[in-house]
Amino acid sequence: MRQLRNKGLAVLLGAICLLWAPTLLAAKKKAEKVDLNNATQQELEALPGVGAAYAQKIIAGRPYKSVSDLSKAGVPEKTISEIKSLVKVGKAPKAEAEKAAAPAAMSEKKSTTKETKESKKESTTSTTSAASSAAAAAPAAASGSSAKKAGPSAPAASSAESAQAPPAKGMVWVNTETKVFHREGDRWYGKTKHGKYMTEADALAAGFRESKEKMKAK
Repeated sequence: MRQLRNKGLAVLLGAICLLWAPTLLAAKKKAEKVDLNNATQQELEALPGVGAAYAQKIIAGRPYKSVSDLSKAGVPEKTISEIKSLVKVGKAPKAEAEKAAAPAAMSEKKSTTKETKESKKESTTSTTSAASSAAAAAPAAASGSSAKKAGPSAPAASSAESAQAPPAKGMVWVNTETKVFHREGDRWYGKTKHGKYMTEADALAAGFRESKEKMKAK
């Protein structure tokens, strides 16, 4: 009789444990905080105010460094306040961590590339400027050298041509460019670059006028 009673108590305790086991397991799970960096969509949807849409946004915005980072994923501040005590931020999976580090690495790479290009551009500009300065200085140096070589006693080149002898006495020299004629004894007589000898009558008839320069004393 006593053995039967003990056996009945054991069965009753076993049944009680079986009935309470799911409740205890649920309570244990409830006590555990949901990891924002590793939780499944179902676990996130179970949080108050989250639902399927916000759960997807939370997953897309991983990894997180703090609970407040949920605002970057589009979760309202009200919802963040409600779930703050129910969630935690665990160590992000390797793939998620690499995804977060990729933009920073890309930005640093772009910055380095930009600095390198600017440095090369400055170097090229300096080289070009130096070459231009050297090229500009070369003609001046050559000119100075030529002047020094020629010496102060070197005669200056005359713009006028050598005097041409008139084909006949008494003819005038006509500057066909300025439309002026010069008489014998004039400094430009037979010396202008563009001209020819004509009789004074022909020069006047052709519309040429006499030069106003005084004739040299014979």
